Amino acid sequence: MKLALDAIASLTGGNLIFGDPSKQIFGVAALSDATSEDASFLGNEKYFSDFLNTSAGLVLVPPGLPKVPEGVALIEVANPSMAFNELVKFFLSSSAAFTPGIHPTAVIDPTATLNADKVRIGAHTCIGAHAVIGDGCDIGNGCDIGDGVIMGENCKLHANVVIRERCKLGNRVVIQPGAVIGSDGFGFLLNEQGKYVGIDQVGIVELGDDVDVGANTTIDRARFGRTIIGEDTKIDNLVQIGHNVVIGKHCVIVSQSGIAGSTKVGDYVTIAAQSGIAGHLKIGDKAVLAAKTGVNTDLEGGATYWGTPVAPFKEACKQYAAIRKLPELIKELNAIKRMFKDSEQ
Repeated sequence: MKLALDAIASLTGGNLIFGDPSKQIFGVAALSDATSEDASFLGNEKYFSDFLNTSAGLVLVPPGLPKVPEGVALIEVANPSMAFNELVKFFLSSSAAFTPGIHPTAVIDPTATLNADKVRIGAHTCIGAHAVIGDGCDIGNGCDIGDGVIMGENCKLHANVVIRERCKLGNRVVIQPGAVIGSDGFGFLLNEQGKYVGIDQVGIVELGDDVDVGANTTIDRARFGRTIIGEDTKIDNLVQIGHNVVIGKHCVIVSQSGIAGSTKVGDYVTIAAQSGIAGHLKIGDKAVLAAKTGVNTDLEGGATYWGTPVAPFKEACKQYAAIRKLPELIKELNAIKRMFKDSEQ
């Protein structure tokens, strides 16, 4: 598959400022790896040196660069990273076109609802009773779709995904390999005999439209009711979301973070890597949790937080700076104590 420069400018909404409009591009690559047949992009000033030395046939660039490489076609766009993503989608869709079909080793309950001419079901995948699979869904090898699961249209499940019984997926949901949606919530009670007894988890998980779930991430079903992931929220690999958690729309949750049961997270919240949020809390809209933040209290929206226990970001930075000074301050204090002790003698 190939695309001419003028077509790329049209696709990305950019302006071709240098290069032959009819020149053909055959793929995409990083600035340092690209050949004369590849397109690349300059999305971060850290890669400006790679940009000046690139062999790419085309580079998507922001407006007003002070210096450019010789002989490289350039298209100015407002957001090179976003524009490059549109170009990647073009080449990806061209090389991996969706082909409907059901692998002969798939096991599909006769009461399940799906259109065999409009879905793709991989090898050794199981689909349970009364499940509903929307048109355009692409379910990879070894997936397990439980009884009563409802999937919207154009969902993409990679290999070995588990969707447990009665959970619901919106349209265009993408789930990476090994993720588990609807596992039991972590609920136990200590009985009179001193033994932990499991609490039945009878709720479901509901994923909104355009949700992405990373590899080996787990989202627990509600004890009752729903665990909810809002529209367009993006969840990284190795994230744990507990029972009855509600995540708002357009959130980002980064790897190795965990959210305990019944916590409510607002819209447009960013939770950076290795953050932990205790249960039954509320996180306001557009809050940002920096990496390794430990949250043990409700947080207002529109602010950035850090630290364990959590604090507003600037305050947390001051606390951290003060802690780093403690060894030196202790030495000074001990020296003063010795001085007073010597003076008393």
